[in-house]
Amino acid sequence: MVASALLSAIHVLTLALGLRALGARGRALAQPLDDPGWKQLLAADNQWGIAALLWITSGMARVNFGGKDPSFYFRNGFFWIKMSLFVLVLLLEIRPMITFIRARIARGRKMPPPVFPVATFRRINHAEAMLVVVIVFIAAFMARGAWLF
Repeated sequence: MVASALLSAIHVLTLALGLRALGARGRALAQPLDDPGWKQLLAADNQWGIAALLWITSGMARVNFGGKDPSFYFRNGFFWIKMSLFVLVLLLEIRPMITFIRARIARGRKMPPPVFPVATFRRINHAEAMLVVVIVFIAAFMARGAWLF
């Protein structure tokens, strides 16, 4: 029971870290992308990436070691909605991730970073944050065994 509670707490905290990182990335995208702006943006993006990795790792640990039989998750409709929304976040993140990786490479080579549609990336960032919040609500229903089949 203690391991299950700890894994649950870690999983929820990673969501909070991710939302904070998305907020920081959104604020950085609203600023001029001069050298300090790029540093702020890439630092926030790094935080979002770390939070996402922790989110995935802690989620997999909850399924496999969280005290509930894995079939609880696999036969729960809300689990599949949660996973679908998570995949949607990942799909939305592909373009920013590639762009920011290219920016890191360019900055490391002292070259100009790639040009990208900042307004579009701000909308993507906002959509990802909204989806993370929706995932939290879906997860709350899932954890209580709603929609088992």
